Amino acid sequence: MGQSREKLKISLRLLFLFLVLVGPAPAFAGRMADREVLPNGVVLLHEERSGLPIVRVVLAIKAGSVVEPAEKAGLANLTADLLNEGTEKRSSKQISGEIEFVGGELGTSGGADFITVTLSVLKKDVDLGFDLLSDIILNPVFSEDEIKRKKAVIISSIMQQKEEPGIVASKAFKKAIFGNHPYGRPVEGTEESLDTIARRDIIAFHSEYYVPDNAILSVVGDITKKELRALLDRYFKGWERKGVPEKPLPVPGHLSAPEIIKIDKDLTQANIILGHLGIGRENPDFYAVSVMNYILGGGGFASRLMDNIRDNKGLSYDVHSFFSANKYGGSFQAGLQTKNRTANAAIGEILKEMERMRTEQVTDKELNDAKSYLTGSFPLRIDSNSKIASFLIGVEFYNLGLDYVDKYKQLIESVTKDDILRVARKYLDTKAYVLVVVGNIKQAIPGD
Repeated sequence: MGQSREKLKISLRLLFLFLVLVGPAPAFAGRMADREVLPNGVVLLHEERSGLPIVRVVLAIKAGSVVEPAEKAGLANLTADLLNEGTEKRSSKQISGEIEFVGGELGTSGGADFITVTLSVLKKDVDLGFDLLSDIILNPVFSEDEIKRKKAVIISSIMQQKEEPGIVASKAFKKAIFGNHPYGRPVEGTEESLDTIARRDIIAFHSEYYVPDNAILSVVGDITKKELRALLDRYFKGWERKGVPEKPLPVPGHLSAPEIIKIDKDLTQANIILGHLGIGRENPDFYAVSVMNYILGGGGFASRLMDNIRDNKGLSYDVHSFFSANKYGGSFQAGLQTKNRTANAAIGEILKEMERMRTEQVTDKELNDAKSYLTGSFPLRIDSNSKIASFLIGVEFYNLGLDYVDKYKQLIESVTKDDILRVARKYLDTKAYVLVVVGNIKQAIPGD
């Protein structure tokens, strides 16, 4: 009997995966989904796609690390992690067992701006899916045993990260550029901050932020609006509007000179990050910045940084740059690994290419290639129900508009060489930046 049940689970999972992988590519004309604000305040985004008998749900709650107390860093992530670890009527084992038995998926994830809960089920199991989803959102128990276990898992991960030079460099970089802004601290918190979090903190945080008027619900797949509304009425009936007060966030300070952070480790290669504050996702310059950064270091082998530092100078196997744009700001960073003795040369070439972006117009070929890639690869971001559901969350959260799929190509195509020069001068700084070097400092930075 046990073997038969296990075979059924495996078969359902394989079927589920097959259906997702072979699903037809979506096509949109006009708005991507229907949008409405429910009486309790939930923003509901629904796109019916009947090609496959699958329903994908993403629930985003604005309860990320940006709203947690600084001294309780990791509280938001820990709360999200604990949602499916036991409710008033189900144990952690029962929750995982029920969703696995039907070949579905139910997961949670913390984040800086918001947390997400994701659900994927076959159409025939959608009732069970919504029952489980509502249960972990409305009725988590946050048992002391599970809290202790989750903390141990997270702390173990934090300890392991200390042995990863790239992660060490990234954490130091974020802390330096964002200061006491929440974006400057790890979403998972620290060993010290996690030790201060008690069960009462988690319960209070959940009570304050896990409310419907602080949530976005995206549902994509083989489900009609009538069926969806019936499920919401049945399983989220007791989720009542509460109101969440906005809390002011500190403003990161801008640098006036380079800040160099040296972290000495016995490594054969130096891990280097150079960058500074960037832009928020809702900044109208986002699209010109995207094209500019593709040319600088975001375009892989097509980028200037790769052409110069890897292909011409042979200083690094991989070099890249990117703008990380969140709700309340963002960052720019260029990064690479190189031999300790060539660290200074590589840093100099990064600054050289940044300055060239600021002072010279890009070529027609560079501009056209960047636009072609950005517009041509865009459909891959929405080529499955799963991706569409997550994409819709971002569209709503960052106020992009449900016609964003149509607008995106126009916004990218409208970028000119003058636009790129303007945003490079505005958002690339070769005089005031944070430089993090993790490696053998005596070799990487002689004279230190």
